[in-house]
This record gives sequence, structure tokens and C-alpha cells, in this order.
Amino acid sequence: MQKVAALFYLCPASNLKIMKKNFLVALVAVAALAALRPDAAVACTGITLTSRDSACVLARTIEWGGSELNSRYVVVPRGYRQASLLPGGAVGGMDFEAKYGYVGLAVELKEFVVEGLNEAGLSAGLFYFPGYGGYAAYDSTLRKSTVSDFQLVSYLLGSCATLEDVKSALQGIRVVGIDPRSSTVHWRMADSSGRQMVLEIVGGELRFFDNPLGVLTNSPGFEWQITNLNNYVNLRPGSAEARSLGGTQRLAPFGAGSGMLGLPGDVTPPSRFVRAAFYQATAPQQATGEETALQCFQILNNFDIPVGVEFPAGQIPADIPSATQWTSATDLKNRVVYYRTMYNSTIRSIDLKQIDFGRVAYRALPLDGVKRQPVEAVAID
Repeated sequence: MQKVAALFYLCPASNLKIMKKNFLVALVAVAALAALRPDAAVACTGITLTSRDSACVLARTIEWGGSELNSRYVVVPRGYRQASLLPGGAVGGMDFEAKYGYVGLAVELKEFVVEGLNEAGLSAGLFYFPGYGGYAAYDSTLRKSTVSDFQLVSYLLGSCATLEDVKSALQGIRVVGIDPRSSTVHWRMADSSGRQMVLEIVGGELRFFDNPLGVLTNSPGFEWQITNLNNYVNLRPGSAEARSLGGTQRLAPFGAGSGMLGLPGDVTPPSRFVRAAFYQATAPQQATGEETALQCFQILNNFDIPVGVEFPAGQIPADIPSATQWTSATDLKNRVVYYRTMYNSTIRSIDLKQIDFGRVAYRALPLDGVKRQPVEAVAID
């Protein structure tokens, strides 16, 4: 994910000094945008699998190779109030209050919720979308119906239970970026029925696409990515059959999996989209939601981006173990969010059914208590 212009929550208990401090941090983040390389790894890959007991699991990676994202999880209770920032970082955009409690995964600051699940079973997440999106121009006379792009996930999770709710909630809403140097993003949403859709904003217009495939990456647009799959109509699981070339030369595969020869292996968004679609489609169906989530993590191992791939030799800017900073899986049916990080490959889970969103206090905690991969020694007697 690209660093984005900052935003922060407003609630009745907010302390003015803390708000001002956060705002100063926000301005620093905005200033840092100008120095970011446009070719840095700002990749996201999303897949979807369904278990035999009908648990729909959405999984995704989040990448940024330029610096650590300081990621954390947030627990947001019902009734939590927020206000959107406006272009330039001014306070005074749309006010909204959470009807539904939710758990979100945030980057940089706790307010940057980029993936989450609410208690009604609605999932929402954003994916980097450079060069193809275009938000409506900011109109100060409509500021009270304006929400920043990086607050849209929070707004939808707090307001909606179904995809139809999402469409209704976006009527009359203007989505804007709060810094012109930031890229646009697009969004993936799904509800407890398993139905899924993608939202892209192009030329200021909201475009919704049903997404039964359940895959999403970055640019170009979603329709182009789906059309591009036709270039790989020859791919199939298994191995190609041996054959004769011109009646004189026998051709045979070198090993297993030759039916997928030609599957793109680079880290560009179109290649990741194709690879994700075929890996997802050939995965054996698991029995339960938890087993399906674990399978998602196995598939997404193939999309980890090593630090160094996205930068010229000798110009690696950050001392982090991976450009893929975390991977998550969201079980819509059982209301569980799973995640692992670049620091700790142990899979952790948050069960929303165990949270009383009417009583729990808002909280934001780091994804990792200790930023180091644990190594378990094997004792030999």
C-alpha cells in the first residue's frame, strides 16, 4: 500500500491536544508523499475460497516496500463517531456513527483502516489503483457529504450489512482524496451471502462490478483484468501430454504442472491477477471455514514480494523482512478475521462473535507485540 494523506477519528472523548498532535503527524505523512517512488511495491492481491459447509473466505496481501507500515488491528464499537478529513487535511467532512461494530486492520495510523469485517458479516477492503481511477473534484459546499477515500472502509463497515446497503449508503456521497499526490484506490466488498463486488471511481462516477470470481489486484481496471484472463485459455491443471513434433522429435514435459506452462510469475498486477485466478480455481475445496482460511494463506504464500525486487540494485530504502507486510483471511460466515505478518508467520485470529460491540471500548493494538519471527528449538533427547 502507498502511504496516504492522514486522517483521524473524532469522538466525544477526544482530547484536543491529541487531535492536534495527530494532525501534525498527518501533515508529515502528506509531505512524505512527494518523495515516494512511483514504481515502489504498492501491491495487493485478493482471492476468495468457499468451504464445503458454505463458509466464504476472502483473503488478501498488503505490500509496501518503502518503509514499515506500523500496522495494527482496531476494534470499533457500535456508536463510535467519526468525521472525515477534507482535501488539504482540514477537518469538517461528513460525520458518521457506527451502527455496526467491526474489526479492522489499519496501516500507518490507527485511522487508516484498509481491511475489515463487521458483526453483520460485511467485509470491505481497499486496494491501490494508480493511474486509472479519478475521484470527483472537491466541492466545499458539499463538504458534509464528503468522505475521504481512506475512510470509506470505516464508513461502510459501520453503516452496512449487505451489498445493497453499500450501494444505498454511497448515494449522494462524494469520495475524495485528501492529497493530490496520493494514488486513487478501488474497493472490494462482500456480504454474508458470499456475493462480492468491486467499486471503482472513474471520472468522478461510481462503477460497481459483480465479482463472482473473487480475485482483485491493482491496475488496470477490474473489467480489463477479467478480459485479460482470455489470453490464458490454454492453461489447465495437471501435465501436458507427450507428443511428436513433425513425426521426428518426441516432446515431453520435464515435470509436473506443465499444463500451467505460461502462467505469469512476475509481481505486476495483471500477472498476479492471472496467477491468483488459476491458483484459486484449482484449489481443492476444504471442509470448514478455518481449513479454508488456512488454505488461503498457503495460496497467498505465492504472492509474497521479497524486499529488493521493486527497487534498483543498492537502493533498497527500508530494513524490513518483506515487502508483503501482512496477509489476512476473513471468514464471513463464522465472523473470524485471521492474519499473519512479515515479522511472525504464526496465524492469529479475532472472533467477532466473542466481542460485545455494545460494551467493548474502542482499541487499536499492533499486529505484532514483538517484531521478530519466533523460532522454536527442537529438543533432541
